[in-house]
Order: sequence, then structure tokens, then C-alpha cells
Amino acid sequence: MKTLKHLLTLILSLFFVGCNISPQPIDYGNDGCHFCKMTIVDKIHAAEIVTKKGKVYKFDATECMIHFLEDFDTSEVGLFLSNNYTEPEVLIDANKATFLISKNVPSPMGAFLSAFKNKVDAEKVQSEKGGTLYNWEELKLHLK
Repeated sequence: MKTLKHLLTLILSLFFVGCNISPQPIDYGNDGCHFCKMTIVDKIHAAEIVTKKGKVYKFDATECMIHFLEDFDTSEVGLFLSNNYTEPEVLIDANKATFLISKNVPSPMGAFLSAFKNKVDAEKVQSEKGGTLYNWEELKLHLK
């Protein structure tokens, strides 16, 4: 009976470890964009999707992530992540982010799109560089 209990505990532990939905660090200069296949080098504009099963898709820009969604079942997504413009390499929840499209802030795929953890930071850069602010839902509609 004790052996069965230990076996069940082990199986459940492996199940939950295998379904971990957390971001993976992007290996800049080595990882490729899942959408456009370019090598991810820009530490300010990269993005990532983590599915509910823990599979990770990496992108060189948020616009690639959005275009990838056109042929992807979004009900499978656990996390949408974008790099925070003010903290390079830091992934933030795209659902809560504020996005700026400004011709004065280039991004890898030419959408001039940057993500910000909070609206205050986005508004500060907008006041310096110009452009338009979007939330996640507005951005997806704008880029379709």
C-alpha cells in the first residue's frame, strides 16, 4: 500500500512538473523566431507564447507573435509575453501591457512596436517620441 502511495505521488509530481507554464529565457543570438525564422537578437522587442501544456514559442518581435496567432488556436495559450521596453530582456504579460507604435522607435520587423509594463512609462516615451498607445486587444485588431 505504501509503495502504491509513493508511486501515485511520483506520477502526480511528474505530471505537474511537465505542465509548467512559465516563460523560458530567450537565448539572444541563437534562438530563432517561430514566425519569421530570423535569429532573435533584439533584447527590447522579443516576445514569447507559453501554451497551457508548457510548450514555448519565441519571437523576435511582438508583431511576429500576433501574426503567428492568425493560424494558432489561442485557447491553447497560457501566457502571452513581450519584452519590456524599459527593462531589456524582461518578459511582461502582454495582456496587461501598454503598447506604443512610434515611427521614432524602430523594432525588428518594422512595425515600430514596443511594449511597456505600465502606462506611465509608455506615456513618457510617447511624449518624447510620438506615436499611438494601445492595449493588447486594441493592438491585435490594429495589426490584423
